[in-house]
Amino acid sequence: MKLFSIVIATYNAAETLEACLNSIRLQKIEEVELILIDGNSTDATHKIVQANMDIIDIYIHEKDKGIYDAWNKGVKASSGEWILFIGADDILCPNAISFYKDALTRTDSTGIDYVSAWVNYVDSSGQVFCKLGSAWNWNDFSKAMNVAHVASLHNRKLFNEIGLFNLEYKVCADYELLARKKDCLKTLFFEEVVAHMRMGGISLSGKAIKETCKIANTHTKRSLFARFALASDKYIHYYWFLIKIRIWRIFKHAYIFVV
Repeated sequence: MKLFSIVIATYNAAETLEACLNSIRLQKIEEVELILIDGNSTDATHKIVQANMDIIDIYIHEKDKGIYDAWNKGVKASSGEWILFIGADDILCPNAISFYKDALTRTDSTGIDYVSAWVNYVDSSGQVFCKLGSAWNWNDFSKAMNVAHVASLHNRKLFNEIGLFNLEYKVCADYELLARKKDCLKTLFFEEVVAHMRMGGISLSGKAIKETCKIANTHTKRSLFARFALASDKYIHYYWFLIKIRIWRIFKHAYIFVV
């Protein structure tokens, strides 16, 4: 059994996949297995994968129902004690695996379900806009995804206990998965940047807000007024976030925002 399983889901992401794999290459130690799930890409993805098969332990190349279906396949194929998901356009920091390994060694992780850290939110050139992630707590998490899911660790026992990602959700199934245990989820948080996550995508969209609100309301008891207030707050923060990105670009990345 491996200590870590890294799962990458990809579809027509040849433009960024190689950089993602390169960020993992020097961290591909004996305790790590790398699983790549490709949804039948039609670009140069397969060629890139073949050139990196020396570090890829499992390669599944077939049509799927989206990223969470691919992740479920990765979970089923994995053997690691801790499972880490990273996007094909994300970059794993050079010290991420060694940091997690050392942190788990010096910290009592008995009974821990989920481990997270910080993630840099970057543009296509790698410039940092802000740092995402905070310590998990049910009060905050019951309203929004306050942890950075990219490159976080899921204990294999968590999936055995509560099941896989719910394919009903196309954007926020990672949030729904962690919400199932409510305040019984046992977590650790480390103040270390472990990955660079590229900004944009469907996770930054109105659809993501709708799914987040649906999940939050499903796993809590809220009045109709409280549900309306939650949705309103989310849309306000969403548009303010877009405004801050625009300001940041106008001033040519002069500073890093705090969110």
